[in-house]
Amino acid sequence: MKIFVKRPGKAPEEMEIKNTLKDWQELVGGYIETVTITDDFVLICNEEGLLNDSKFNCWFMGMQFFGTIAFCGVEEDNFADVPIDYETFKRVMPNEWWEVEECR
Repeated sequence: MKIFVKRPGKAPEEMEIKNTLKDWQELVGGYIETVTITDDFVLICNEEGLLNDSKFNCWFMGMQFFGTIAFCGVEEDNFADVPIDYETFKRVMPNEWWEVEECR
């Protein structure tokens, strides 16, 4: 499944993941939590990122996120490929995500 991943201190990247709970938990480093962006697009994060001292990642939708976050699509009640291409994602996400030190 195609997703976008943003790790702390790094610009987002496109990657493939198996759509299993185990793979999602390994990616975000713990229990997953979803944040709905649109009816077919969600953010997935570690629900305990702040509590387990994960590194600050970013502000998004008025919330702070700690640790790795990922974006994927939703079809009915299942995660799916991201519903937009990478260039569109890059245009609509916060500019500061692309200006991190490691990307220069």
